[in-house]
Amino acid sequence: MARQGTTLPTLCAITDRGMAGGGGLRHSAIAAALLAGGARWIQVREKELGAGELVRQAREVVELGRGAGALIVVNDRVDVAMMVGAGGVHVGRDDLPASEARRWMGDDAIVGVSTHSVEEGIAAARLPVDYIAIGPVFPTSTKSDAEPVVGLDAVKRLADVVDLPIVAIGGITQERAGEVLRAGAAAVAVVAALYDPRRPIEQNVASMLAALQTT
Repeated sequence: MARQGTTLPTLCAITDRGMAGGGGLRHSAIAAALLAGGARWIQVREKELGAGELVRQAREVVELGRGAGALIVVNDRVDVAMMVGAGGVHVGRDDLPASEARRWMGDDAIVGVSTHSVEEGIAAARLPVDYIAIGPVFPTSTKSDAEPVVGLDAVKRLADVVDLPIVAIGGITQERAGEVLRAGAAAVAVVAALYDPRRPIEQNVASMLAALQTT
């Protein structure tokens, strides 16, 4: 059954080597900048690295997070999350089921799940998870195979009927962050807005956090 009472930071900063400056950049370098900007919840997301290199880089991020008192979760890979001692894992439709992720990660881990409609979110609320992500809320260029936009109304409707924290994702900018929280989201998961090349990552993170705090 779903778990209740989880408190999460309002910003989940997702690592993206391509957007942050190129495929040669390490996740730990990105995480260091995110942490310096004030992020205290980082999701390590990687689709291309081999398992061995992903483990090495994720372990570096976990060590950085431990020093900063930040929550580090790994996207998709329950095995990697366990090997590096991450605080949790985020799973999607095609990953290990959330119930299995919980079984392997244990009761102390944070387990989140992606959903793409209110109906999927309601179904996810019956799983042993700590939060439900829904999106994309707005159009996004981060994923070439992104699901259809769900809009703010879906965030509000889901938040009204489930007791778990709702994490909104997809096209969230500093200008839109406030309205997403006002719609009922407990947090936002952000990629592109944190890697705007016009400013350092640290500044982008700090600006996003300021936008969330003034809601």
